Amino acid sequence: MPAIRYSVITPSRGDRPAALAHAIDSVFAAADNAALPHEQIEVLVGFDGVKGRRVHTSSSIRYYDFPADNDYGNAIRNGLLKASKGTKVLFLDDDNALTEQAFAVYECFTHIEMLVARIDISRAHPKPWIPVIEQGKEPFFQGNVDPLCLCLSRELVTVRCGGWLGTGYEADYLNMFRYFRRTKSIHYTEKLVGIYDAGRGLDDGALNFRQQALLS
Repeated sequence: MPAIRYSVITPSRGDRPAALAHAIDSVFAAADNAALPHEQIEVLVGFDGVKGRRVHTSSSIRYYDFPADNDYGNAIRNGLLKASKGTKVLFLDDDNALTEQAFAVYECFTHIEMLVARIDISRAHPKPWIPVIEQGKEPFFQGNVDPLCLCLSRELVTVRCGGWLGTGYEADYLNMFRYFRRTKSIHYTEKLVGIYDAGRGLDDGALNFRQQALLS
């Protein structure tokens, strides 16, 4: 059995199967583009308080039905991290997607503990992408980095940083900042690896609070 290189952490509300299928499809399309065997990737999907639909069946995908989280998927991310086996960790929510070149980019930086890559946020925000990198300014700050930007060493995330901790909407940044503070190596690239809100609108009435506010 080949060693698992990448663990893809995917919390899901369970009410947008089309978007979830799109997110999973994007993972394996990116793997194929990089000539990366599917057996070296695991997609861990954690459903929030429901027995969610198993949108794809594959030995590379594992589904978990968690008790209701009601906390932006924070406990679910931590539970999935505990179950993960990959050398590297990616965070891919069920309404986001990887670009076709994502794994080709990740494979260039396997020696880096914390890779921060560009993602397209034009479907959700006025600016086209993050992070915005300005000369002489540290790019790692709140609002300029999203979990989708990151490819991380699982040892950094689960051993040195204890997984995904905390509660509330700000947990995203607080966890990322903890990884940033404790990493032994970091690299920023302008290569595009993700599309934020790629699955928005694929499932009727399955928008999150931010998407609802944006469309209204």
